[in-house]
Amino acid sequence: MNSTTAVYQDSLSTAIIKNLITVGLSVSIIYINSSLVHTFKKHEILHSNPRYILFIHLVINDMMWLFLSTLLLIISYALRIFFVPYCIILLIISIIVSHNSPLNLAGMAIECYIAVCMPLRHGQICTVKKTYILIGLIWAASALSILPDLFILLATEPLQFFHSKVRCIRDFVFRSTYSQNKRDASHIVCLVVVWLTLIYTYARIIFAAKGLTGDIKKARNTILLHGFQVLLLMLNYLRNIFERSLFFLFPNRESQIRFAAFVIVQIIPRFISPIVYGLRDQTFRKYVRRYLVCRERGIAHPENTTTKKASLNVTSATV
Repeated sequence: MNSTTAVYQDSLSTAIIKNLITVGLSVSIIYINSSLVHTFKKHEILHSNPRYILFIHLVINDMMWLFLSTLLLIISYALRIFFVPYCIILLIISIIVSHNSPLNLAGMAIECYIAVCMPLRHGQICTVKKTYILIGLIWAASALSILPDLFILLATEPLQFFHSKVRCIRDFVFRSTYSQNKRDASHIVCLVVVWLTLIYTYARIIFAAKGLTGDIKKARNTILLHGFQVLLLMLNYLRNIFERSLFFLFPNRESQIRFAAFVIVQIIPRFISPIVYGLRDQTFRKYVRRYLVCRERGIAHPENTTTKKASLNVTSATV
Protein backbone atom coordinates (compact mmCIF):
# COMPACT_ATOMS: atom_id res chain seq x y z
CA MET A 1 0.00 0.00 0.00
CA ASN A 2 3.08 2.23 0.08
CA SER A 3 2.00 3.43 3.52
CA THR A 4 4.14 3.86 6.58
CA THR A 5 1.14 3.57 8.89
CA ALA A 6 1.45 0.51 11.10
CA VAL A 7 -1.52 -1.85 11.28
CA TYR A 8 -1.99 -3.90 14.41
CA GLN A 9 -4.21 -6.97 14.18
CA ASP A 10 -6.24 -8.05 17.21
CA SER A 11 -6.59 -11.60 18.38
CA LEU A 12 -9.77 -13.44 17.46
CA SER A 13 -11.34 -13.07 20.91
CA THR A 14 -10.50 -9.36 21.06
CA ALA A 15 -11.89 -8.78 17.58
CA ILE A 16 -15.13 -10.56 18.46
CA ILE A 17 -15.54 -8.55 21.68
CA LYS A 18 -14.91 -5.24 19.90
CA ASN A 19 -17.35 -6.06 17.11
CA LEU A 20 -20.02 -7.22 19.59
CA ILE A 21 -19.65 -3.99 21.61
CA THR A 22 -19.81 -1.80 18.50
CA VAL A 23 -22.71 -3.67 16.91
CA GLY A 24 -24.62 -3.80 20.21
CA LEU A 25 -24.27 -0.07 20.85
CA SER A 26 -25.08 0.83 17.25
CA VAL A 27 -28.16 -1.42 17.06
CA SER A 28 -29.46 -0.07 20.39
CA ILE A 29 -29.07 3.56 19.31
CA ILE A 30 -30.55 2.86 15.87
CA TYR A 31 -33.56 1.16 17.51
CA ILE A 32 -34.17 4.14 19.80
CA ASN A 33 -33.76 6.57 16.93
CA SER A 34 -36.08 4.56 14.67
CA SER A 35 -38.79 4.88 17.34
CA LEU A 36 -38.29 8.66 17.28
CA VAL A 37 -38.49 8.72 13.47
CA HIS A 38 -41.68 6.64 13.54
CA THR A 39 -43.22 8.98 16.13
CA PHE A 40 -42.21 12.00 14.04
CA LYS A 41 -43.86 10.60 10.90
CA LYS A 42 -47.13 9.78 12.67
CA HIS A 43 -47.86 13.26 14.03
CA GLU A 44 -48.36 16.33 11.89
CA ILE A 45 -47.63 18.65 14.80
CA LEU A 46 -44.06 17.33 14.77
CA HIS A 47 -43.25 17.24 11.05
CA SER A 48 -44.70 20.74 10.57
CA ASN A 49 -42.34 22.23 13.19
CA PRO A 50 -38.86 23.35 11.96
CA ARG A 51 -37.29 22.48 15.31
CA TYR A 52 -38.37 18.85 15.13
CA ILE A 53 -37.51 18.63 11.43
CA LEU A 54 -33.92 19.59 12.20
CA PHE A 55 -33.88 17.17 15.12
CA ILE A 56 -35.18 14.24 13.12
CA HIS A 57 -32.68 15.03 10.35
CA LEU A 58 -29.94 14.76 12.96
CA VAL A 59 -31.39 11.45 14.16
CA ILE A 60 -31.58 9.99 10.63
CA ASN A 61 -28.09 11.28 9.91
CA ASP A 62 -26.78 9.54 13.04
CA MET A 63 -28.51 6.32 12.05
CA MET A 64 -26.83 6.42 8.64
CA TRP A 65 -23.45 7.09 10.17
CA LEU A 66 -23.78 4.30 12.75
CA PHE A 67 -24.75 1.82 10.05
CA LEU A 68 -21.85 2.83 7.77
CA SER A 69 -19.25 2.96 10.53
CA THR A 70 -20.30 -0.43 11.88
CA LEU A 71 -20.22 -1.85 8.35
CA LEU A 72 -16.73 -0.44 7.77
CA LEU A 73 -15.54 -1.86 11.09
CA ILE A 74 -16.88 -5.32 10.27
CA ILE A 75 -15.29 -5.14 6.81
CA SER A 76 -11.94 -4.17 8.34
CA TYR A 77 -12.01 -7.27 10.55
CA ALA A 78 -13.74 -9.76 8.26
CA LEU A 79 -12.15 -8.89 4.91
CA ARG A 80 -9.18 -6.78 6.08
CA ILE A 81 -8.79 -5.38 2.56
CA PHE A 82 -11.60 -4.20 0.30
CA PHE A 83 -12.04 -3.13 -3.32
CA VAL A 84 -11.02 0.52 -3.69
CA PRO A 85 -14.08 1.78 -5.69
CA TYR A 86 -16.58 0.39 -3.15
CA CYS A 87 -14.45 1.62 -0.28
CA ILE A 88 -14.37 5.13 -1.76
CA ILE A 89 -18.18 5.21 -1.99
CA LEU A 90 -18.63 4.06 1.63
CA LEU A 91 -16.00 6.49 2.91
CA ILE A 92 -17.43 9.48 1.04
CA ILE A 93 -20.95 8.87 2.37
CA SER A 94 -19.71 8.29 5.92
CA ILE A 95 -17.55 11.44 5.84
CA ILE A 96 -20.47 13.53 4.55
CA VAL A 97 -22.90 12.34 7.23
CA SER A 98 -20.19 12.79 9.86
CA HIS A 99 -19.76 16.45 8.82
CA ASN A 100 -23.53 16.94 8.78
CA SER A 101 -23.94 16.45 12.54
CA PRO A 102 -22.08 19.52 13.89
CA LEU A 103 -23.55 21.73 11.16
CA ASN A 104 -27.05 20.47 12.00
CA LEU A 105 -26.46 21.20 15.69
CA ALA A 106 -25.41 24.74 14.79
CA GLY A 107 -28.64 25.14 12.81
CA MET A 108 -30.68 23.91 15.80
CA ALA A 109 -28.90 26.40 18.06
CA ILE A 110 -29.77 29.24 15.66
CA GLU A 111 -33.43 28.15 15.59
CA CYS A 112 -33.46 28.10 19.39
CA TYR A 113 -31.91 31.58 19.49
CA ILE A 114 -34.53 32.96 17.08
CA ALA A 115 -37.36 31.39 19.11
CA VAL A 116 -36.13 33.03 22.33
CA CYS A 117 -34.69 36.35 21.15
CA MET A 118 -36.98 37.07 18.18
CA PRO A 119 -40.25 35.28 19.02
CA LEU A 120 -42.41 37.59 16.90
CA ARG A 121 -40.37 36.88 13.76
CA HIS A 122 -39.81 33.19 14.46
CA GLY A 123 -42.80 32.11 12.37
CA GLN A 124 -41.58 34.14 9.39
CA ILE A 125 -37.91 33.16 9.58
CA CYS A 126 -38.18 29.51 10.61
CA THR A 127 -40.62 28.00 8.12
CA VAL A 128 -40.79 24.37 6.97
CA LYS A 129 -39.62 25.29 3.48
CA LYS A 130 -36.61 27.25 4.76
CA THR A 131 -35.76 24.39 7.11
CA TYR A 132 -35.53 21.92 4.22
CA ILE A 133 -33.43 24.45 2.29
CA LEU A 134 -31.08 24.65 5.28
CA ILE A 135 -30.83 20.86 5.36
CA GLY A 136 -29.96 20.89 1.66
CA LEU A 137 -27.25 23.50 2.30
CA ILE A 138 -25.84 21.36 5.11
CA TRP A 139 -25.52 18.38 2.75
CA ALA A 140 -23.99 20.60 0.06
CA ALA A 141 -21.40 22.04 2.47
CA SER A 142 -20.46 18.58 3.73
CA ALA A 143 -20.16 17.26 0.17
CA LEU A 144 -17.93 20.17 -0.83
CA SER A 145 -15.58 19.29 2.04
CA ILE A 146 -14.83 15.82 0.59
CA LEU A 147 -15.11 16.40 -3.17
CA PRO A 148 -11.62 17.99 -3.40
CA ASP A 149 -10.21 14.81 -1.86
CA LEU A 150 -11.86 12.78 -4.60
CA PHE A 151 -10.44 15.04 -7.31
CA ILE A 152 -6.97 14.84 -5.75
CA LEU A 153 -7.30 11.05 -5.58
CA LEU A 154 -8.24 10.82 -9.26
CA ALA A 155 -5.39 13.12 -10.25
CA THR A 156 -2.59 11.62 -8.18
CA GLU A 157 -3.24 7.86 -8.03
CA PRO A 158 -2.46 5.52 -10.96
CA LEU A 159 -5.27 3.60 -12.64
CA GLN A 160 -3.99 0.38 -11.12
CA PHE A 161 -4.82 1.67 -7.64
CA PHE A 162 -8.55 1.71 -8.45
CA HIS A 163 -8.42 -1.99 -9.40
CA SER A 164 -6.67 -2.99 -6.18
CA LYS A 165 -7.74 -3.71 -2.60
CA VAL A 166 -6.81 -1.70 0.50
CA ARG A 167 -7.81 -1.43 4.13
CA CYS A 168 -10.99 0.65 4.03
CA ILE A 169 -9.66 3.52 6.13
CA ARG A 170 -9.60 7.16 5.05
CA ASP A 171 -5.83 7.60 5.44
CA PHE A 172 -5.18 4.49 3.34
CA VAL A 173 -7.44 5.64 0.49
CA PHE A 174 -7.10 9.44 0.47
CA ARG A 175 -3.39 9.16 1.24
CA SER A 176 -2.10 12.24 -0.58
CA THR A 177 -0.39 14.91 1.52
CA TYR A 178 -2.65 17.51 -0.11
CA SER A 179 -5.73 15.61 1.07
CA GLN A 180 -4.44 15.39 4.63
CA ASN A 181 -3.60 19.10 4.75
CA LYS A 182 -6.95 20.00 3.22
CA ARG A 183 -8.74 17.76 5.74
CA ASP A 184 -7.03 19.45 8.69
CA ALA A 185 -7.85 22.91 7.29
CA SER A 186 -11.53 22.07 6.70
CA HIS A 187 -11.79 20.61 10.21
CA ILE A 188 -10.40 23.81 11.73
CA VAL A 189 -12.80 25.97 9.71
CA CYS A 190 -15.80 23.83 10.72
CA LEU A 191 -14.65 23.84 14.34
CA VAL A 192 -14.39 27.64 14.44
CA VAL A 193 -17.70 28.29 12.63
CA VAL A 194 -19.76 25.88 14.74
CA TRP A 195 -18.28 26.96 18.05
CA LEU A 196 -18.67 30.67 17.27
CA THR A 197 -22.31 29.97 16.40
CA LEU A 198 -22.93 28.12 19.66
CA ILE A 199 -21.14 30.74 21.78
CA TYR A 200 -22.99 33.62 20.11
CA THR A 201 -26.44 32.02 20.43
CA TYR A 202 -25.80 30.99 24.04
CA ALA A 203 -24.55 34.47 24.98
CA ARG A 204 -27.57 36.16 23.38
CA ILE A 205 -30.00 33.81 25.14
CA ILE A 206 -28.29 34.42 28.49
CA PHE A 207 -28.42 38.19 27.83
CA ALA A 208 -32.14 37.92 27.07
CA ALA A 209 -32.78 35.80 30.16
CA LYS A 210 -33.38 38.64 32.59
CA GLY A 211 -36.01 36.84 34.62
CA LEU A 212 -34.79 33.35 33.69
CA THR A 213 -38.25 32.04 32.85
CA GLY A 214 -38.78 28.34 32.33
CA ASP A 215 -38.63 28.52 28.51
CA ILE A 216 -35.39 30.52 28.49
CA LYS A 217 -33.81 28.19 31.04
CA LYS A 218 -34.77 25.27 28.86
CA ALA A 219 -33.32 26.95 25.76
CA ARG A 220 -30.11 27.71 27.65
CA ASN A 221 -29.77 24.12 28.86
CA THR A 222 -30.54 22.78 25.37
CA ILE A 223 -27.73 24.83 23.82
CA LEU A 224 -25.40 23.67 26.60
CA LEU A 225 -26.22 20.08 25.67
CA HIS A 226 -25.64 20.96 22.01
CA GLY A 227 -22.27 22.36 23.03
CA PHE A 228 -21.34 19.18 24.89
CA GLN A 229 -22.43 17.07 21.95
CA VAL A 230 -20.49 19.23 19.49
CA LEU A 231 -17.45 19.04 21.80
CA LEU A 232 -17.49 15.25 21.55
CA LEU A 233 -18.05 15.40 17.79
CA MET A 234 -15.28 17.93 17.34
CA LEU A 235 -12.87 15.66 19.17
CA ASN A 236 -12.99 13.63 15.99
CA TYR A 237 -11.24 16.52 14.24
CA LEU A 238 -8.50 16.42 16.86
CA ARG A 239 -8.55 12.65 17.08
CA ASN A 240 -5.24 12.10 15.28
CA ILE A 241 -3.36 14.47 17.61
CA PHE A 242 -5.08 12.95 20.65
CA GLU A 243 -4.30 9.39 19.57
CA ARG A 244 -0.68 10.15 18.72
CA SER A 245 -0.18 11.63 22.20
CA LEU A 246 -1.59 8.48 23.80
CA PHE A 247 0.51 6.28 21.49
CA PHE A 248 3.60 8.05 22.79
CA LEU A 249 2.57 7.40 26.40
CA PHE A 250 1.32 3.85 25.80
CA PRO A 251 3.20 2.51 22.75
CA ASN A 252 1.89 -1.06 23.10
CA ARG A 253 -1.79 -0.09 23.36
CA GLU A 254 -2.47 1.31 19.91
CA SER A 255 -5.36 -1.02 19.09
CA GLN A 256 -7.09 -0.40 22.43
CA ILE A 257 -6.58 3.37 22.15
CA ARG A 258 -8.05 3.48 18.65
CA PHE A 259 -11.12 1.48 19.70
CA ALA A 260 -11.71 3.54 22.87
CA ALA A 261 -11.39 6.77 20.87
CA PHE A 262 -13.85 5.41 18.30
CA VAL A 263 -16.48 4.61 20.95
CA ILE A 264 -16.03 7.87 22.92
CA VAL A 265 -15.71 10.26 19.98
CA GLN A 266 -17.99 8.62 17.42
CA ILE A 267 -20.69 6.52 19.13
CA ILE A 268 -21.42 8.25 22.45
CA PRO A 269 -22.36 11.62 20.84
CA ARG A 270 -24.98 9.76 18.79
CA PHE A 271 -26.53 8.51 22.03
CA ILE A 272 -27.07 12.06 23.31
CA SER A 273 -29.41 13.13 20.48
CA PRO A 274 -32.40 11.02 21.65
CA ILE A 275 -31.90 12.36 25.19
CA VAL A 276 -31.89 16.03 24.19
CA TYR A 277 -35.29 15.95 22.48
CA GLY A 278 -36.66 12.43 22.90
CA LEU A 279 -36.65 12.67 26.69
CA ARG A 280 -36.23 16.36 27.59
CA ASP A 281 -38.73 17.88 25.17
CA GLN A 282 -42.24 17.65 26.64
CA THR A 283 -44.06 17.52 23.29
CA PHE A 284 -41.86 14.85 21.77
CA ARG A 285 -41.77 12.87 25.03
CA LYS A 286 -45.56 12.83 25.17
CA TYR A 287 -45.92 11.35 21.70
CA VAL A 288 -43.05 8.91 22.16
CA ARG A 289 -44.58 7.64 25.40
CA ARG A 290 -47.96 7.29 23.73
CA TYR A 291 -46.38 5.33 20.87
CA LEU A 292 -44.47 3.01 23.23
CA VAL A 293 -47.54 2.36 25.42
CA CYS A 294 -49.65 1.52 22.38
CA ARG A 295 -46.92 -0.73 21.04
CA GLU A 296 -46.52 -2.61 24.31
CA ARG A 297 -50.26 -3.19 24.61
CA GLY A 298 -50.53 -4.16 20.95
CA ILE A 299 -53.37 -1.73 20.26
CA ALA A 300 -53.89 0.78 17.51
CA HIS A 301 -52.66 4.31 17.88
CA PRO A 302 -55.28 6.67 19.43
CA GLU A 303 -55.17 9.03 16.45
CA ASN A 304 -55.62 6.14 14.00
CA THR A 305 -58.54 4.85 16.08
CA THR A 306 -60.15 8.28 16.04
CA THR A 307 -59.73 8.50 12.28
CA LYS A 308 -61.27 5.07 11.79
CA LYS A 309 -64.24 5.95 14.01
CA ALA A 310 -64.79 9.16 12.08
CA SER A 311 -64.76 7.30 8.76
CA LEU A 312 -67.21 4.73 10.12
CA ASN A 313 -69.56 7.49 11.27
CA VAL A 314 -69.40 9.08 7.81
CA THR A 315 -70.15 5.71 6.21
CA SER A 316 -73.08 5.10 8.54
CA ALA A 317 -74.49 8.54 7.86
CA THR A 318 -74.19 7.95 4.13
CA VAL A 319 -76.02 4.64 4.37
